[in-house]
Amino acid sequence: MDQIRDRLAKLNGRPYLLLDAGDAVKAGNIGVSPFGEPILRRMSDLGYHAMTMGNREFHVWRSALATKIAQARFPVLSANVHARESTATTLPVQPYVKIVLGDLRITVFGLTVPMVTARMKVAPLSAFLFDDPIATARRLITELRGDADVLIALTHIGLSQDRKLAEAVEGIDLIIGGHSHNALSAPVYMNRIPIVQTGSHANLYGEVVLKIENGNVSLESAALCALQGTVK
Repeated sequence: MDQIRDRLAKLNGRPYLLLDAGDAVKAGNIGVSPFGEPILRRMSDLGYHAMTMGNREFHVWRSALATKIAQARFPVLSANVHARESTATTLPVQPYVKIVLGDLRITVFGLTVPMVTARMKVAPLSAFLFDDPIATARRLITELRGDADVLIALTHIGLSQDRKLAEAVEGIDLIIGGHSHNALSAPVYMNRIPIVQTGSHANLYGEVVLKIENGNVSLESAALCALQGTVK
């Protein structure tokens, strides 16, 4: 994280976002530490803007999920999860976040691999149910695209599903993915939408530069970076 902090210092005030595509915590799918997750505190101190809830952050119990992500002083995103009981009006996560950087209006929405769906036998045991992530994105896109100069999908659904997302949903400028642990040395393009992913276990991080000109967003560069330099 010191390397990332040093890199941010060299931006000399240029706008940037720090985003994570999920599975940042140590605990597994059903594990939980009563002391929370120190990595989320370190990410908060570094100034992360948002992360998507991965399967490792998820828990079927409301209190356990809240405990797992309590150290995050930034939004934890998942647009395709909802409370199983209609009387439960609040979630520990939120579907998207709107960020203003200078004159730029950026919207980031999160998608999580469906952990518990209504058709699963374990559904009655879970406080939360998941909807199809691609169908969710399709419903959201009109609402989010209208007032966003840049629209980013921050996903934890795997590369194959990211490809399907790009094919199915128009209007996304960038997909930052996770879950399938692909270390992409170059972006994958699908339907002219760039998809990036940086592997797993914090061995790598990605640096993406977007160009915005006359209302059009394009990918200027994307690098996969190791602790001691850029992976070629």
